[in-house]
Amino acid sequence: SPRVTLDGTATATMTAPVLPGEPLRHADEVRSGPGTYVRGKSVMAAVMGHARTTPAADDADDKRPLVEVIKGPVVTGDGTGRGGGTLLPEVGDEVFARVLRINPRQVWCEIVAVNGKAVNDASGFQGIVRQQDVRATEIDKVDMYESFLPADVIRAKVLSLGDQRSYYLTTARNELGVVQAKSPFTGEPMVPVSWQEMMCPSTQVKVPRKVAKVE
Repeated sequence: SPRVTLDGTATATMTAPVLPGEPLRHADEVRSGPGTYVRGKSVMAAVMGHARTTPAADDADDKRPLVEVIKGPVVTGDGTGRGGGTLLPEVGDEVFARVLRINPRQVWCEIVAVNGKAVNDASGFQGIVRQQDVRATEIDKVDMYESFLPADVIRAKVLSLGDQRSYYLTTARNELGVVQAKSPFTGEPMVPVSWQEMMCPSTQVKVPRKVAKVE
């Protein structure tokens, strides 16, 4: 519950770490703030960080609290930030990864979370999504540059182990794909509008992506 100050006003409360694409609250209960977007009936996290809920001002017309995500490193259970032991990805694990570079046949990513837990920055786990592992249908028509771009955050599954510290990843399921992407026009988080498009909230311009469907 919110803390109450001496003058009787409520202050914001922080919650547990959240990852892009994670449902935060029902859209009827809260207003969507920075670092979030509305999808269906839920307010979703658009960035990795900590959710913050701020009660509405006494004189506000909309009495719903504001929920936002403060972008930044998430803290693991032992309180050591993006450290706390080494999480070794295994086949079948769900990972979040940040796209580093791309060519017509595959993308290279930095794995930032395994099964919802952040990994140590120093771990250096690399993920690779090959063209044939982007989606389940019309594999030969996949355009890597219309599926991902550098700095995107994707949700993927570990398909197999590569060499040394690399892992082959797949996004060939509806719930897998891009969960966070920046607008090329304003730099703000884009909002998913279909399985193959995201939209800049300010310009309303749509750009192609292999979008993760949030149930």
